[in-house]
Amino acid sequence: MEYVKPQNMKQALQMMERWKRRGEVVAGGTNVVPDLRARAIQPEVLIDLSRLKNLSYIKEEKERIRIGALTTLSAIASSETVRRFASVLSEATRQMGNPLVRNRATIGGNLADASPAADGAPPLLVLDASVILETAGGASRTVPIDQFFLGPNRTVLKEDELIREVVFPKAGPSARMAYSKFGLRNAMAISVVSIAVLLEIEEGICRKGRIALGAVSPTPIRAHGVEGLLMNQVLSEELISRCCEKVQGEIQPISDIRASEAYRRSVASVLLGRLLRQVMK
Repeated sequence: MEYVKPQNMKQALQMMERWKRRGEVVAGGTNVVPDLRARAIQPEVLIDLSRLKNLSYIKEEKERIRIGALTTLSAIASSETVRRFASVLSEATRQMGNPLVRNRATIGGNLADASPAADGAPPLLVLDASVILETAGGASRTVPIDQFFLGPNRTVLKEDELIREVVFPKAGPSARMAYSKFGLRNAMAISVVSIAVLLEIEEGICRKGRIALGAVSPTPIRAHGVEGLLMNQVLSEELISRCCEKVQGEIQPISDIRASEAYRRSVASVLLGRLLRQVMK
């Protein structure tokens, strides 16, 4: 296997265009290196992006936040800007892996790996984020995060494209958000279920709600049916019960070594209830 280390974005994209399906991109390496060791992937070329320092940033603009694809999870978790305008993402990144993993893993890598259990996806879904993609020819395109994932470990990324950054609007003063992840142990656990909630509450009424879940469908998803129940409603125990029942019909969990389908449905219902009560306070 050949190993290359591009010095800039242009060079990285040219290498990707040259090798296409024969190459594998590595950012933090927390997903790729275990796959290499297990021989789950056997690329001819490994393209290491670690020298692309200009893709590591968190920028606050007037109405939105931009996060470079190579920004580490630990940088996001410790960012005051993210904590202020997107606390759901801050909370999620603090729970991902352990300190060693968070210091290496990147937000772009977490999304590009496209695991159904990717913990970075549900917070970005409720934040209404978009992913900016770039090609060797200099062209770029913007993909809403809810259109980015196609299936387990599959995205809309073309062979010669890289994620440049993730962009999302600042949450307003009426926004209340929360995140919860359930795994089989306290650290380094792949999610059995993860949920992100963002509600815009004005005078006790939920004007808009976004609910996203991970590890319960082929891709991270929005629970649009639950969101419809919350629209322009006063949060109450009766409404929360209806939402918890509704979410079980919106997800498509599987049974695997971590949990059964029925268990995942039950956990999703319980976690959603807890998060809705949390944002009610």
